[in-house]
Amino acid sequence: MADHPPPDTKRGHGKHRGGKSGKVADFRYKRPSRPDAKNGERRGAPRRDSVPANSPPFHTQSGNPPRKQAYAALDLGTNNCRLLIARPSGENFTVIDAFSRVVRLGEGLAASGKLSDEAMERTMAALHVCAEKLRRRNVRLARSVATEACRRASNGEAFIERVKRETGIMLDIISAQEEARLAVLGCHVLLEEGNGPAIIFDIGGGSTELVLVQPGEKVPRILDWLSVPWGVVSLTDTVGGSDASEDERLDRYVKMRRTVGRSFAEFAERIREHTKSPEPIRLLGTSGTVTTLASLHLELPQYDRRAVDGLIVPSQSMRDISTRLSRMSAPDRKQLPCIGDDRANLVIAGCAILESILDIWPAEQLGVADRGIREGILRSLIAADAEGERSRAALQRMREQDV
Repeated sequence: MADHPPPDTKRGHGKHRGGKSGKVADFRYKRPSRPDAKNGERRGAPRRDSVPANSPPFHTQSGNPPRKQAYAALDLGTNNCRLLIARPSGENFTVIDAFSRVVRLGEGLAASGKLSDEAMERTMAALHVCAEKLRRRNVRLARSVATEACRRASNGEAFIERVKRETGIMLDIISAQEEARLAVLGCHVLLEEGNGPAIIFDIGGGSTELVLVQPGEKVPRILDWLSVPWGVVSLTDTVGGSDASEDERLDRYVKMRRTVGRSFAEFAERIREHTKSPEPIRLLGTSGTVTTLASLHLELPQYDRRAVDGLIVPSQSMRDISTRLSRMSAPDRKQLPCIGDDRANLVIAGCAILESILDIWPAEQLGVADRGIREGILRSLIAADAEGERSRAALQRMREQDV
């Protein structure tokens, strides 16, 4: 399916900041005495597969000797630069190093059509840190990808060449379809158990991917997918408005939801037959938006991946939090735990995208994943390498038999 064209006018998941605030009381929800799937149970891989919360699962054939080499995945998005380095561990892998920094690579892209000098300098600084980490580790295989900002920018290819020249990192500008596939591969194990199709969505900085999957196999089958050019950066830059009063803030929020809803409408109609099921549709979100809102739902004083990854939350709670955030001024949002300066201006766009998804597919609860493209890359790399080792071993045995 062809990508949607970029918007005509202006166009996360960074480090979550903690700290208490007097505004936290606005986000207090009654916590259940016993966690369950409908009220905040951590579900998915940690329960089903006994995988540590910081170790996305990976399947290997039993009997393979343990491999100590490291594998690396780098995801350069519109808002964030993220690196993950891991080693295989039995049927899983263990993260040995990680890096994440808000670089705002797509800042101003909608207006100018190109990456700004300031944005590229911020990103280069982060990539130099990544390059140093890659040099220090015994990395056997690595894959580095760039997404929407570099796909859209007129100077995206030139920036990729500069990155290679100055850091040695070879970034691959992947398609929206590949971005969606990797996100599914990285987080699908956190889908709730159930029958029928499910929707996995990734709210990025410059785009949002919706993927309709049919679980049941080791990796779910992708039935259909959509990428729209609305992420937390592009939607914030495109839909203007004032932050001066609550009425003006709400008016802008309504415009954001309307804009995104129109982009989703054709896809919703196209998959209508797939989603006509006696059981409610299952939703799983992987993005800084859903992890931030889940943190507020849990009243965390600071971001804790172990508490959020695999969480199942009531959709109404996420809607309530989104509504409250949309009414607050940016200075007030900055004081909230797990939002801070980095996400205060972008989280509203993320809320608008999330609510637009829930408007179309009103699931009672929502799965939350703090994993995605990087984990999908790692699983692909390790699986391909393991298959290559098996092929080489088989070829060697054949040669020995011939001798």
